[in-house]
Amino acid sequence: MEEIRSWVENSPYSKFLGVRLDHIDEKSARLILPYQDENSNPGKALHGGCAASLGAIGGQAVARAALGPESGAWHTAQMQVSYLAAAIGEDVIAEAELLRRGKELCFVSIGVKTAEGKQIASITTTVRGRMGAELVETAASSGDHGESDPGPMGPHIGKVPFIGNRGIAVEHMAGGTSRLVMPYSENNADLAGGVHEGAVLALLDTTGAMGSWAESGPGRYKASTVSMQLQNLAPAPKADLVAYGRCAQRDGAIFWTDVEVASAVDGRIASRGTVLYRIVT
Repeated sequence: MEEIRSWVENSPYSKFLGVRLDHIDEKSARLILPYQDENSNPGKALHGGCAASLGAIGGQAVARAALGPESGAWHTAQMQVSYLAAAIGEDVIAEAELLRRGKELCFVSIGVKTAEGKQIASITTTVRGRMGAELVETAASSGDHGESDPGPMGPHIGKVPFIGNRGIAVEHMAGGTSRLVMPYSENNADLAGGVHEGAVLALLDTTGAMGSWAESGPGRYKASTVSMQLQNLAPAPKADLVAYGRCAQRDGAIFWTDVEVASAVDGRIASRGTVLYRIVT
């Protein structure tokens, strides 16, 4: 269990966030994330990428414990995140519970709440242990149209503390499509050497949100991620990442934006998913 504790608390990304492992066994885990401005949006609201990161970390921690130390490398093959409420200037707790252990897959449920018990997010994950198998080459991303128009909002996105700390920048944000980049940095790294899944989640979430704004146009509107689904095709590489967002559907205030996250080096997809976003105009 000490290897799992080391992965949780000493991976540069989760260490930067301040994640602590309070409990771990083969069926459950408990994580604590103290409040800090670096993880917030304006108004001291915990960034949704932090809550999702706790889900990925909690799910993997339980799966590693259930499958054993020789079952790696591990990655979150599938994940569903539903955001229930905001945490404002508060510590949060993630409690992960093993639903079922298979030969190489574990199904884990994670609840994220404030220290006062308010439910913040409900998350389910399917974590794969590769059992020592060699990594396979993932599919190539088709990219996008190649245009570069960050629009009026794009240059300001990096001013949000959590986003700025990831190094995320907007290259394009217009006509219902978005392209964001995240250079490799130590603050986003996993202890194994690649980009941490939590940082990939943050990039995917933000690209989906910006794709929705690219469809609606800017304004002083209330907006938030409602939920997101994602699949990590393999452990993320040690590389700069580029994410492509495309709003597939708008219905009133609700937007469905598909996102692919790929290596900027070879274009191979690391993660893909759909962000359900709400903009009240």
